[in-house]
Amino acid sequence: EVRLVESGGGLVQAGRSLLLSCAASGFTLDDYVIVWFRQVPGKEREGIICTSSTDGSSYYADSVKGRFTASRDNAENTVYLQMNSLKPDDTAVYYCAATRSWYCQATMIRGDMDYWGKGTVVTVSQ
Repeated sequence: EVRLVESGGGLVQAGRSLLLSCAASGFTLDDYVIVWFRQVPGKEREGIICTSSTDGSSYYADSVKGRFTASRDNAENTVYLQMNSLKPDDTAVYYCAATRSWYCQATMIRGDMDYWGKGTVVTVSQ
């Protein structure tokens, strides 16, 4: 069974950091692109970072550029999202999603992914 499980969310003050994890099971990450998304209730889902084994993290949304970093540990079958200098506007449910590909593509960032996690909630207070 293919599963993606996000963890690490919580309540944090503005300016602080959080590290999210996305643990994959039922498949190996080496051949998969992972996209981190976030969604605020009532708003559109936003693809924020795309990462592949071939060319690392090749897409960062302007809203997170310079503050968020994605990394992969293929041995642990886990992808991480390091979030620094958090702002209240970063409050959202964060999801990871996977699709089999060696490269990030625009369609993936728009949400065309095969597998999704259930999300983890991040709340950033003033």
